[in-house]
Amino acid sequence: MYRYFIPRQYVKEVFDITPESLKEKGVLGIITDLDNTLVEWDRPEATPRLIEWLKSMKDAGIQVVIVSNNNEMRVKSFADPLGIPFIHQARKPMGKAFRKALKIMSVKREQVVVIGDQMLTDIFGGNRNKLHTILVLPVAQSDGFFTRFNRMVERRIMKRLKEKGQLMWEEEN
Repeated sequence: MYRYFIPRQYVKEVFDITPESLKEKGVLGIITDLDNTLVEWDRPEATPRLIEWLKSMKDAGIQVVIVSNNNEMRVKSFADPLGIPFIHQARKPMGKAFRKALKIMSVKREQVVVIGDQMLTDIFGGNRNKLHTILVLPVAQSDGFFTRFNRMVERRIMKRLKEKGQLMWEEEN
């Protein structure tokens, strides 16, 4: 069971993921979380650096779909100005939103990575759907209500994985 919580890859931030490294793996699509993955959970729009990162992916022929458990207004107001398709109220880690994102991009699961900051939603959901998962450090130190609960559970999971010698990465404080 714990294996579903172990990401295939760990990076500090999305900017550590380059189009070149993805293309080498045959990646044509990214399913990404929004809050505390791309920007702080309370930041309404993309930063200039994030806009440049998204442009580099597009220029390399890599599609991006935002899959978020947040409400439509939050996700739409962020994604629409960027021209990025999105799925709101995704109910991650359930598989329906991941499968819908694959359909939107018309790519095979072997050609997709899932990027997120939460083991309980992004990583667990991506792994259950046999997708390559990449865990990033949360962009902000603060979280919304439900995420705070998830982080508490994640700390217990990380402790257990560490005890079993399966944790190869630790959050930095």
